[in-house]
Amino acid sequence: MAGAITHGRPPTAEGRQGGPLIVTEDVELLDDLLRLCAAAGARPEVHPGVPERGGGWEAAPLVLVGDDAAARVRGAARRRGVVLVGRDQDDSGVWQRAVEIGADHVLMLPDGERWLVDRIADVAEGVGRPALTVGVIGGRGGAGASTLACALAVTSARQGRRTLLVDADPLGGGLDVLLGGETAEGLRWPAFAASRGRVGGGALEESLPELHALRVLSWDRGDAVTVPPSAVRAVLAAARRRGGAVVVDLPRRIDEGAAEALAQLDLGVLVVPAELRAIASAGRVASAVGMVLRDLRVAVRGPYAPGLDDREVARLLGLPLVGEVPAENPRPDGGVPPGGAARGPLARFCTAFWERVPAEGGAV
Repeated sequence: MAGAITHGRPPTAEGRQGGPLIVTEDVELLDDLLRLCAAAGARPEVHPGVPERGGGWEAAPLVLVGDDAAARVRGAARRRGVVLVGRDQDDSGVWQRAVEIGADHVLMLPDGERWLVDRIADVAEGVGRPALTVGVIGGRGGAGASTLACALAVTSARQGRRTLLVDADPLGGGLDVLLGGETAEGLRWPAFAASRGRVGGGALEESLPELHALRVLSWDRGDAVTVPPSAVRAVLAAARRRGGAVVVDLPRRIDEGAAEALAQLDLGVLVVPAELRAIASAGRVASAVGMVLRDLRVAVRGPYAPGLDDREVARLLGLPLVGEVPAENPRPDGGVPPGGAARGPLARFCTAFWERVPAEGGAV
């Protein structure tokens, strides 16, 4: 069981942080907390009370106070990121003690173990603001969604943002091919098919191929492997924790895995060719996507059928307009990826997109 007192969180800087501070004299509780820290990959500092030297109370990214130590820390300086940990589910007085020490949360073991492992791992990883996560999906087959997804990611990386491009379409042929990196070393989706629970964000980033200053999670050329929704959820959550930008190339068929990806998006871009059959198809895609994703916008590709322009396409679909996606023909050998020509029309479109949307922390 875990309960919240306030909604604050300790400030964190980018990069790996120190482990939590544990304050307790309860040997059994300490054993449990050390075990949970080990599971989260963190090395804690342990004290029976508020540390007298070194500023450990103020500096620790997370403070775990055993219920036995609540009285000993009552006079400590108030700070965010304090968790009061106990075992007695029936002790109503624990909430009063939490208020007295300024705790953000009250947590009871063993019920709250999973929450606490995730929280410890967050601070050990130095988690700050989550990545802005943008999904791109085609209104019909061949709409150019993969090209736009690559261009958005390449442009984001060129602007100096930590960027991860995720290929969520197992039948799409592989975004690493589109970027000219099908032989690049690194893991592909099949390696994560068995992932459960939490995936380390830093370990994920380091394991993936690096192409054009960004990391790419794509598919290999082996037999098709089913990646369960739990693995999709774990991998994307890890990617978001690293901050910066995550761009996801989505399949048009919304199965359970795609729904997990949609649930973690800040906004989606529906790419629609400007012709009536494509608009009709895009309407069905938008209806399915809209059941999961609240912020869906439309990007229109020419040439235009008679009587249509980008605003009319957006009006017919009832979606906000991102703009008209310009045509650009990347080199077939992948030497210059989509959006790779910084002064090209597609790169300029993507630059304008990132200027309108905050680089981190959610969509406008």
